[in-house]
Amino acid sequence: MKYVKSLLWLLLPFTLKAQQYKPTWESLDSRPVPAWFENAKFGIFIHWGVYSVPAWAPKGTYSEWYQYSLNGKPAPGKSNPTYEHHKKVYGEDFSYYRFADFFKAEDFDPDAWAGLFEKSGAKYVVLTSKHHDGFALWPSKEASGAFGKPWNAVDAGPKRDLLGDLTAAVRKTSVKMGFYYSLYEWYNPDYMAKRYSQYVNDHMLPQLKDLVNRYQPDIIWPDGEWEQSDSLWRSKEFLTWLFNESPVKDKVAVNDRWGKGIRKKHGGYYTTEYEVGADFRRPWEECRGMGFSFGYNRNEDIEDYNSTQALIYLLLDIVSNGGNLLLDIGPDAHGKIPPVMQERLLEIGKWLDVNGEAIYNTRRWKNPVQWSEGRRDWKPKPGMVSGEAMLKQTVVPEPGYAVKELFFTTAGKNLYAISPKLPEGKFLIKGITPSANTTVQMLGLKQPLLFRKVKDGIEVTVPKLSLREMPCLHAFTFKITNAG
Repeated sequence: MKYVKSLLWLLLPFTLKAQQYKPTWESLDSRPVPAWFENAKFGIFIHWGVYSVPAWAPKGTYSEWYQYSLNGKPAPGKSNPTYEHHKKVYGEDFSYYRFADFFKAEDFDPDAWAGLFEKSGAKYVVLTSKHHDGFALWPSKEASGAFGKPWNAVDAGPKRDLLGDLTAAVRKTSVKMGFYYSLYEWYNPDYMAKRYSQYVNDHMLPQLKDLVNRYQPDIIWPDGEWEQSDSLWRSKEFLTWLFNESPVKDKVAVNDRWGKGIRKKHGGYYTTEYEVGADFRRPWEECRGMGFSFGYNRNEDIEDYNSTQALIYLLLDIVSNGGNLLLDIGPDAHGKIPPVMQERLLEIGKWLDVNGEAIYNTRRWKNPVQWSEGRRDWKPKPGMVSGEAMLKQTVVPEPGYAVKELFFTTAGKNLYAISPKLPEGKFLIKGITPSANTTVQMLGLKQPLLFRKVKDGIEVTVPKLSLREMPCLHAFTFKITNAG
């Protein structure tokens, strides 16, 4: 035993050294995505900043791009809707930077936000620490210094560390806290003048490290990476520091947005945006707004928002394919989360209260979904895809097209088959071989369900349920134990 202990002590330095990551993608990509992220499945994105004051964009576009759209030159013969709106409402000479004076966040209640997030069933939050306009939600000296004016939430507008206050509130709950961070800034003087080394070394990297050291996030979510290479951003050097030396080295998750051409190739988990039907063999995450904008867009109407039903089906489709859903909300400039967004989150939370066992801590099964008869090649129109597209793939298909009858997830000896419709009577779950110990139960109902083995799987009998007896709305989970 003494010899074994001595050997372990001799090997310890080499073990620690083996855990150190090098500034190469081969080394950095070898770091596993933290298990907590794969187990979480559902997170909340928050786009909030100076752009929340005008809170406007043409339908189908991002309101957080207001500054960029305002300065954009329209093609010959075409108008600039954002410029025309701005001129009409604020006047042609009203600078975007003046919006900081009206970004007061006077109704911001971080504990109320955190309580809502926990009730929604979300397991993590990602807040925009700084978007492409460069305005920081924490007391970043680099932000105000770069623009030569108050350009963070403590020096301007709210006169409050919005990011710090929300982080403290969220950490009173079971929800994890992360930060979005834009690598580039549209109108940063150094970036515009192509003094890229100065921008990265004196502005971007100090800001990023300040975020990590000051608030110790569970996620770093970069964006705005597409104009420059990962080498110019010094992404590999930053990640080496993050994984080896930072105070969050053992827990932090990162995405794949670290430079031009890097997405879905390197980094941490892969990301998609307003897509339906993505499927990867690596941890991944779909991000989208409830409407067609991440930031609050008061130009959107109720029909532009995804229904709770569609959002639940979207979550099912993503989780059955091994991914997470990062669903965005856009608070207004006063610090209020629009009621329609609150309602969607609370309704998702009610569904997860019953069915969360089939979502959290699960992994993909050999068959992510069970299809009905018909064509499987239906696709939504190219571009930003509404979550309502999931209705076409489940409950209201186009003539001749198949639907996804069941979504599957698995955890340990349990298999979960989730149906977008409430089956009545006998229905088939394909690809399952029951054992002598197999049981079938609908989550939310106490009594087990009758089933029998058939050629293609198992045939389950579902009793007729009244509205009062139904355990939830929108989708129904069947838990199958000890089956192959």
